Order: sequence, then C-alpha cells, then structure tokens
Amino acid sequence: MNRPVNALDQIDRAIIEQLQRDGRVPYTRLGAAVGLSEAATRQRVQRLIDTGTVQVVAVTNPLAIGYRRMAMIGVRTEGPSDDIATALQAMSDIDYLVITAGSFDLMCEVVVADDANLLDLTNRIRRVPGVTSTETFIYLDLVKQTFAWGAH
Repeated sequence: MNRPVNALDQIDRAIIEQLQRDGRVPYTRLGAAVGLSEAATRQRVQRLIDTGTVQVVAVTNPLAIGYRRMAMIGVRTEGPSDDIATALQAMSDIDYLVITAGSFDLMCEVVVADDANLLDLTNRIRRVPGVTSTETFIYLDLVKQTFAWGAH
C-alpha cells in the first residue's frame, strides 16, 4: 500500500532521515532526535514499515561480497509491457525492475556471479514473449549508492 507523499508529516520525515543515517539506531535515541517517546517512536516506525513507506535493511556493495558482475539491462518490447514486466519480475537475479519512458521500455538492474551468469540471464530475458531487444550496460565500479530520497 503506497501512501501519498503529503501523508508524511515532519516527524515521519525526521524519523526516515535518522533511519537513513543509521537503520540500527535504538528507539530511545531515535525518539530523542525527533521529539517523541520511545513507545511513540516505535509505533511511528512500525506504521512506516507496515504501509510500505520504508524498509529497514542492510545494504551491501555486491562487488565487495564476491559478486563479480553488476549491470543494467535495457529492454525494448512490442505491445503492452504488463506481461513482460510480470515475467521479468519473477526472475530472481533481477534486483530492480522499472517500466520506463524513452528508448527502453523496461530497465533491469542485475547482480550476478560472473559473465556466464549475465549471458544466461540476458538470454532468458530475450526469450520472454514480446521482448524485441536488450542492451546491457556493465558496471565497472560502484562509486556511489544512496537511498536518501524522500526525507527532504
């Protein structure tokens, strides 16, 4: 369930900003930073999680933990993209999937062990009915990764 942006008040935004800095901050310290009690802070965080507004997760650099290949795959299609997006969404090695406007209809971010796995995935994407072509953009290095949008 997505909440409209205007449903976030200043305290919600302050909580999100604090969690983006440190997702493991204790509720007592988080509450003190945003002006709430520990219990009220816990309830606010839980509501943000329950509504799908935030997820508190550990973010890794895949290259630092043994994955050797990261890439963005642009996908061109014919016809409606709904069924194609559903098929791609089911592929566990696609980590991020968006429907786009422009020269690609969908963009898939992938993290795989090596080039052989990237080739296998690319071939599976090309076999999806309605996919007309793909273009792969291989990441050479992960220079910046941030998830700080939404709190400002």
